[in-house]
Amino acid sequence: MVEVTTPGTRAPVAPVARDAAPLAEVVRGDLVESVHLGHLVVLGPDGGVRLALGDPATTIWPRSSVKPLQALAMLRSGLDLPGRLLALAAASHSGAPEHLAGVREILAGAGLGEPALRNTPDLPLGRAEALAWQEAGRGPERVAQNCSGKHAAMLATCVAAGWDTATYLDLDHPLQRAVRDAVVGLTGDADPHVTVDGCGAPLFSTSVLGLARSFGRLAAAGASGDADRDGGRVARAMSGHPEMVAGRGREDTLVMTAVPGSIAKIGADGVCAAGLPDGSAVAFKILDGGDRPRPAILAAAMRAAGAAGLPGADAAALDAVGVTPVLGGGSPVGAVRPAFAADAV
Repeated sequence: MVEVTTPGTRAPVAPVARDAAPLAEVVRGDLVESVHLGHLVVLGPDGGVRLALGDPATTIWPRSSVKPLQALAMLRSGLDLPGRLLALAAASHSGAPEHLAGVREILAGAGLGEPALRNTPDLPLGRAEALAWQEAGRGPERVAQNCSGKHAAMLATCVAAGWDTATYLDLDHPLQRAVRDAVVGLTGDADPHVTVDGCGAPLFSTSVLGLARSFGRLAAAGASGDADRDGGRVARAMSGHPEMVAGRGREDTLVMTAVPGSIAKIGADGVCAAGLPDGSAVAFKILDGGDRPRPAILAAAMRAAGAAGLPGADAAALDAVGVTPVLGGGSPVGAVRPAFAADAV
């Protein structure tokens, strides 16, 4: 039986802060006001390390960055969705009308309704979407929560495979065993720690390096078409429908729009990973768990991976992802900037 990690059940893990390095600086005026530490890795097309900051071997909770791997496990278990809905299965969506309609479409295709969802009820993740939802008199609901696409797809997988839908979040359910196998196989990180994510689904640990490795493999499979049929389907769905993976104005959607064939997925508490069609990849963990430095780090890491030079890439749009002004009196007086060189390495 797989057990959830709790204090004292496993040998102590090295503190995530050990050997951390500066990833981003917040500049106000002519002073660096704060520094965000973390762990980051950039991999080349062959999987070799091209840039390492901190300790990429550090074990982390990948949070929602692991969703493409969960989607891969679902495909391997019998799920069959068109690209737009498969992208939603790997999404932390904003809760826009097209996202909610997609969730309901996945459920209806499996002969299920919203009551079958077991994710945590919440408001839409996007600010504008949450405001519109509340103005319509709605409160926290499972369908509005940003992981509802994944949960709907998990239920659809169970129906396709003939598995019980009421227990799909149990660690010993065949679906979650398939997810574990996909995470271990793609990351190369054996014997993962296990906990429960915010949405209620089991969550398996990875290393920063392993997370990057998995994204490089998925993106390369998407570009090759035949190298890994299911992995390629996930990558092509995400890169082909970036608006379904996150939403308007969000950095993972913007990066995939700027760099054709790329995949990118943020996770809570300062996690992010991305893969390029040539197999290059990046992943990082911001130690303080903050969101503000993430776009600047992501854009710079993609630059370091050579994303701006790929065919069809919009270098200006990629750079724009990383622009996060620091305001004073409502006007820009500084910026969040990467603490490492953004040139290709």
